[in-house]
Amino acid sequence: MSKLYTRLAVVLFLVAGCASKKAKFEDYVFKTKNEEQKYQTAYNKSLKLWNVPYTEEDVNTSFGTAHVIIAGPKNGKDLVLLHGMDASSTMWYPNIKALAKNHRIYAIDFIMEPNKSNLTSKPLSSEEIVIWYNEVFDHYKLKKFDIVGASRGGWIATLLASQKKNSIDKIVLLSPAQTFKFIDKVGKTTSALMLKLFPSEKKFSKTLSTFSTHPENISPVYKRQFYLANKYAKSNSSMLKMHPFSDKELQSIENPVLVLIGDQDVINSKESLERAQKYLPRSKTKIIKDAGHFLTIDQSKITNDAVINFLDSNANFVSLQN
Repeated sequence: MSKLYTRLAVVLFLVAGCASKKAKFEDYVFKTKNEEQKYQTAYNKSLKLWNVPYTEEDVNTSFGTAHVIIAGPKNGKDLVLLHGMDASSTMWYPNIKALAKNHRIYAIDFIMEPNKSNLTSKPLSSEEIVIWYNEVFDHYKLKKFDIVGASRGGWIATLLASQKKNSIDKIVLLSPAQTFKFIDKVGKTTSALMLKLFPSEKKFSKTLSTFSTHPENISPVYKRQFYLANKYAKSNSSMLKMHPFSDKELQSIENPVLVLIGDQDVINSKESLERAQKYLPRSKTKIIKDAGHFLTIDQSKITNDAVINFLDSNANFVSLQN
């Protein structure tokens, strides 16, 4: 780990430790009803950007309520969507029409962030995160389902797939954070940290420009929701628990895996893809041009096509060609 990353981790740890004098799990929820109402209003407006038929459901779990958005044909292959940090399931609005055409979508809001899931316990360990998701999968009786994870969602998808017992078939990792290596360009990501410490519209715009090559393509409606998430989730110490997976952990994943990163991603680099190719037995990797960390927005059509082609390809092959 670089010295710069270490310094960033220390600052994040201090922020996490000082953010609340109340129960630790309150670091991940709204501090006031007013904050929650403002955010939920913005969330609902963003969800309308999906522009496909969907239903919303709440699933009771051991750690609180899981909010799940369901779309697509009932007879389609099950596809779980795991969003990026503070992005919520509404982030899939540029992709959902393509993904839901032939798949039954289950977009799950991560329970330790501002969204519609509701944490009622202490922050979850990695082991508890696995238990939580499996409770949701069991509720819907999901078997041999595909999974697409973006950023932190990619790390979680890898965590789930590394378990000896899982029901996952194909995996798509969209610029997975902290999965194959630590943050590539830590210095450039400090804008995101400053946004957490001192939220403002100006810092938010700078952060979007750091993570996206085309921030102008992001819907103003979604920008509002994403900004409020960053404003209210001032602590996110769970990021500190996200360490790159070991060679052995990656080698244990026998699923077909597609890894996509942008050529201007500040989180990943070619080194990430080289490690994926070396240690994931059945991996395919690709760099998308003119794209940053926000692949699903920067190059939505190219990303959608790559994901759909991979998911729809023959699932019985022995290996993938990089």
